Amino acid sequence: MSEPATVDTPLKKLVGDKTAKALASHLDLHTAGDLVYHFPRRYDERGEHTDIRALDVGEQVTVLAQVQRTAVRPMRQRRGNLLEVTVGDGSGGVLTLTFFGNQAWRERELRPGRWGLFAGKVTEFRSKRQLNGPEYVLLGEGGDGEAAVSDDIEEFAGALIPVYPAAAAVPTWVIARCVRVVLDTFTPPDDPLPSAVRASRKLVGLGAALTEIHRPSSKEALHQARRRLKWDEAFAVQVTLVQRKHRAADWPARPRPARPGGLLEAFDARLPYELTAGQREVGVEIAADLATPHPMHRLLQGEVGSGKTVVALRAMLQVVDAGGQAALLAPTEVLAAQHHRGMLDLLGPLGRAGELGSAETATRVELVTGSLGAAARRRALGEVASGAAGIVLGTHALLYEGVDFADLGLVVVDEQHRFGVEQRDALRAKADQPPHVLVMTATPIPRTVAMTVYGDLEVSTLSQLPRGRSPIASHVVPAAEKPAYLDRAWRRLREEVTAGHQAYVVCPRIGDGPTGDEEPPAEDDNVRRPPLAVTEVAPLLAEGPLHGLRIGVLHGRLPADEKDAVMRSFAAGDLDVLVATTVVEVGVDVPNATVMIVLDADRFGVSQLHQLRGRVGRGAAAGLCLLVSEAAEGSSARERLDAVASTSDGFKLAELDLEQRREGDVLGATQSGRRSHLRLLSLRRDADLIRDARAEAITLIEDDPELTRSPALAASVAALVDEDRAEYLEKG
Repeated sequence: MSEPATVDTPLKKLVGDKTAKALASHLDLHTAGDLVYHFPRRYDERGEHTDIRALDVGEQVTVLAQVQRTAVRPMRQRRGNLLEVTVGDGSGGVLTLTFFGNQAWRERELRPGRWGLFAGKVTEFRSKRQLNGPEYVLLGEGGDGEAAVSDDIEEFAGALIPVYPAAAAVPTWVIARCVRVVLDTFTPPDDPLPSAVRASRKLVGLGAALTEIHRPSSKEALHQARRRLKWDEAFAVQVTLVQRKHRAADWPARPRPARPGGLLEAFDARLPYELTAGQREVGVEIAADLATPHPMHRLLQGEVGSGKTVVALRAMLQVVDAGGQAALLAPTEVLAAQHHRGMLDLLGPLGRAGELGSAETATRVELVTGSLGAAARRRALGEVASGAAGIVLGTHALLYEGVDFADLGLVVVDEQHRFGVEQRDALRAKADQPPHVLVMTATPIPRTVAMTVYGDLEVSTLSQLPRGRSPIASHVVPAAEKPAYLDRAWRRLREEVTAGHQAYVVCPRIGDGPTGDEEPPAEDDNVRRPPLAVTEVAPLLAEGPLHGLRIGVLHGRLPADEKDAVMRSFAAGDLDVLVATTVVEVGVDVPNATVMIVLDADRFGVSQLHQLRGRVGRGAAAGLCLLVSEAAEGSSARERLDAVASTSDGFKLAELDLEQRREGDVLGATQSGRRSHLRLLSLRRDADLIRDARAEAITLIEDDPELTRSPALAASVAALVDEDRAEYLEKG
């Protein structure tokens, strides 16, 4: 009898060196616990189909399908035959499997009527979806080649067939076989969930859940297993967040109360427009937070153009009135410079202390970026260190050693998703005491994301657009299907310029960079062309459909002074068209720009497209955003674009974005550089479960803040939400 396996048992002791190495190198699975917690992506049911029509080109897939027919034909470019096997999903979707070389035994094995799991990368050749040389395992009894796959068929004896996240070198049936070997001797850890929670929420035990999720005895047993394991994930995150919020209540911070007759009152009096009701309401919340002896930790979310910057500036002025300094961290030099110009314009004499004509209560507004010359940098750093600069704006250059503040009281992080945790924390560390923190995002956040990722922040939302903002019409331009539509798009842009307006053309790539991923496709292989590039598109437009217009180019590789000069020219109306990358995604404000054409729009995410189109319609004239794409009708990429075009509601789009992204990305796995530990929990579908887990976590932490009476739970939380992720959630 083999020795029992625990979560820490190395896989090489259980499945052999070769397989263990493959699991480690391709899937980052090293122990029995890693494998047992590598849950199936989905379950196919024998006799039911996989929706082949929904597969995307370039996707690595495993499909359950039935062989319909086979055909052998000679290859054109080299000697030998090509075997083409057509498999179907029972609903009209078909996929072609191609095998190169003389493989008569495959033709005998893959005969019509056989069901199998087929794994490979989806390509497209002559408008047909195909898998080139896929791995496969056949299901069912009898037939040539059956002996070769009989070991694997045992994994699929049940009605529900688990399909695992896999790799080309480690297909799903290999993972299933390894899981069976491990489960045969696996001893699950002690159940960490408090028995009272298990009973009140009617949750199955951990051991049963881990067995049933891999080898479900019924659909109901699988449902109960998934529900229990989702609870573990949600509860671990919520316990962590509630603990952090509980501890933060004891942190000291210097209160920054509003001061009558100060800068803030003077600023409000000179504002050329009236604040929206939402801006006033959020302003009251922030002012109250700043006046407390505990650090504010607030998320300010609002649609593109909802007026977050003015809200942030008013908070900064309150801190300056209270004797402190405020720093705003922006993701790009273009945005930092624009914030600088915009705030100086709004403040007028209030932002020019020490200059002729300045107001009596004025402060100074300094810009600190990496491109400052030596003399300008010394002067700016001196103003920051002395405290003369009450408001400091900058990029990551603010984080460098040598940038010292006299009394940093407030940190405003603009577009927080563009910064790593360490960068944000480095700026906070420049204060003697924890400063107040205001995090801003123009990417609307669904309630479940806010509850799960920002559970230790207070959340304020601006949903009302200021007066004077115009509607934006969005349309998809299917360039491959209807080239005439693209011609019409360029004519439409010219019409706007003729009417005295300006336009953006956005490309996903700069160009003139490494070309290693741009080699020509191999024979009979479909390789997606490289994304369109700014440096290649701009001259083609200048010589072609936009000939005669004044065209500027803007991207992140330009020197800072050149970027600033281009933006100034565009803002002043000296350029008709700006061909740019996503460097214009956030904060760029040119009210005269009315049209944006996004090329290769399917290469951008939902939130990016929503941000980008917010650059037009910022003045009195209506905005137009044209999303140009070669994505086929019915593909998920096209559906995504159609959804963006159909609504300007950022919260609806945020839900769509959440649905299409991996949960781990949302929870910071990318920034922390670790594999996501939330494998089952869906922030979109499991809102009620997350809410219930938070309620249980609050009750538990109020009674036992450090989990001293629940050591198994403390260990489980530490494993699911490890130290790096806990810091990410805390700093978020």
